[in-house]
Amino acid sequence: MQDYDAAEIVCMDCGFVVALNLANRGPEWRAFDHKEYEKKARVGSPQTFTIHDKGLSTMIDWRNRDVYGKKLSSSQKAQIYRLRKWQRRVRISDAYERNLALALSKITKIANSLSLPRNILETASLIYRKAVKKRLIRGRSVQEIGAASVYIACRQCGLARTLDEISLASSISKKKVGRSYRYLLKELNYFVPPMKPRQYVSKFSNQLTMQGNVEKVASKILVAASELKMTCGRGPKGIAAAASYIAAALTGEQMTQREIAEIAQVTEVTIRNRYKEMIKRLLFIMSL
Repeated sequence: MQDYDAAEIVCMDCGFVVALNLANRGPEWRAFDHKEYEKKARVGSPQTFTIHDKGLSTMIDWRNRDVYGKKLSSSQKAQIYRLRKWQRRVRISDAYERNLALALSKITKIANSLSLPRNILETASLIYRKAVKKRLIRGRSVQEIGAASVYIACRQCGLARTLDEISLASSISKKKVGRSYRYLLKELNYFVPPMKPRQYVSKFSNQLTMQGNVEKVASKILVAASELKMTCGRGPKGIAAAASYIAAALTGEQMTQREIAEIAQVTEVTIRNRYKEMIKRLLFIMSL
């Protein structure tokens, strides 16, 4: 238990003082309601790698009002206009920050078009910052390196996104994105884990608008297939597509092999072969 009066952490069983002279990291003021808390708080937004200055710089509001909400006079408006103009110029002062501002906006645009979560956007921005710090951008396209950073972030965070999707969202050819991806892996010495079939199941279920029970059954099928070493040496997309097809059949969902093959970007023959292997070695029990 932490004793705030004595600034100690004490064990409740034996009374041993675990730590003492603790520093209070909270504010030096007190607030008794939410309005008073907002008035006294002096913190800003958290740091983020998605902005070139990590969100630490300030912005002069476009509304010409003071802190009390009163309108400014004409002379004050002219002064604030000049300050706002120079503040925008000072935020991006050198070529390094101009490069970051352009590239991070491109990365954010790609992430928004693919509906990627916040952690992947932050990871992609950090990867690009490391590439700029090591001077890997010279002589290369900013958009290509940014798209490759997004793809690496997706692979590291275990989100199933293909090079075709990244290429379509960034309007860059798949060949160029793949080339920049391999270049960053080599120069930054990154390890990208291979995709697992279970990471594709949720993606296929969302794109095919199947019920949540289908995804649950498909995940159980993949766990059983992995224990029997049926996923070794086979493409994760084909295994996931076959598991989704079996789960749809078991739950009564009307789904054809062609529909799943178009979403998974594999052939119907691949789904059929993986389907036959699972049916042969796994035992399925259906309740009517």
